[in-house]
Amino acid sequence: MSSTPSTEQVHEALATVLDPEIHRPITDLGMVKSVDIADDGSVKVGIYLTVAGCPMKGRIEKDVTEAVTGKVTGVASVAVELDVMNEEQRKELQTKLRGGQAEKEIPFAKPSSLTRVFAVASGKGGVGKSSVTVNLAAAMAARGHKVGVVDADIYGHSVPRMLGASDFPTKVEDMILPPTAHDIKVISVGMFTQGNTPVVWRGPMLHRALQQFLSDVFWGDLDVLLMDLPPGTGDIAISVAQLLPTAELLVVTTPQQAAAEVAERAGAITAQTHQRIAGVIENMSYFVPPGGGEPLHLFGEGGGRTVSEALGRTLGTDIPLLGQVPLDTRMREGGDSGRPLVLTDPDTEASKVLTSIADGLVGKPRGLSGMQLGISPAGR
Repeated sequence: MSSTPSTEQVHEALATVLDPEIHRPITDLGMVKSVDIADDGSVKVGIYLTVAGCPMKGRIEKDVTEAVTGKVTGVASVAVELDVMNEEQRKELQTKLRGGQAEKEIPFAKPSSLTRVFAVASGKGGVGKSSVTVNLAAAMAARGHKVGVVDADIYGHSVPRMLGASDFPTKVEDMILPPTAHDIKVISVGMFTQGNTPVVWRGPMLHRALQQFLSDVFWGDLDVLLMDLPPGTGDIAISVAQLLPTAELLVVTTPQQAAAEVAERAGAITAQTHQRIAGVIENMSYFVPPGGGEPLHLFGEGGGRTVSEALGRTLGTDIPLLGQVPLDTRMREGGDSGRPLVLTDPDTEASKVLTSIADGLVGKPRGLSGMQLGISPAGR
């Protein structure tokens, strides 16, 4: 006959349950309200949700039940009772997530930040900038990196669809918990508008929206943040330079010379903002017919090299051409279905090029490198 489980054993099991949005143990977040154990081994667990309409409450209830049932001996049954945090508890959670800082700040702008920030830019629309962004993000996440994506193309937001991010953000006081898709945290203005309603904002509103995406959203400890910028050198590009001066630019172009000329202007803005250009990516470089044969250069040749060399002359430094991504209809199909090509068809030439670019930008996951562990040598 098994013995009755203890409260300590149940709490140890609950410590293995992560909040699906914050990705930290529910015991650390103050979400465990109560644990009651009857003599017959039935366990009743009270859980605080951050908000009444928490979209992940079913997932939390399931994970709690499975953890207690599977990790604690002597449990006959588990009942989970859901409650909602009050305003004071949510403020305490908000302060805890911000590392004890109650005020808002942009964590990626702090000198101590270890997050690499890449702003993906283009001179004109239609060059596949968003497709490149989501596939780079997916390739990095698949390698074990903690990745976030900001859809900073306020007017032409498309990242949620392309990543298959159908969930809505959760609001905890004035902190926003971003949804996750393919292990990538993502935020977009499209998550705050009804249907396909257009966004009609001018400069100051755009700046404020971007600032909120960076300071109000709880990103956690990211290795990489990718920002999908709108085409050109308008308000958002200037705001990124002001809010995140250490962000590195990735310039996307096609082989077409007309596209290369405007892409060069998008990159040359760094001469005024003093940002670094990580490199140039040439998209839709060539097309290989389904039956094989010689690659077809449907949009011309040399645009990526032209941009990298021209920016190198303008800025007085070497600007690498990071890769030439072939045209593949499956990339478009993956964008429409919310399944990035690098995940669904990793052996295609386009996927290999994009994964190689991602690896070259961020390398291996940093693990514990640079982290404060709070360990001090013992006294003698």
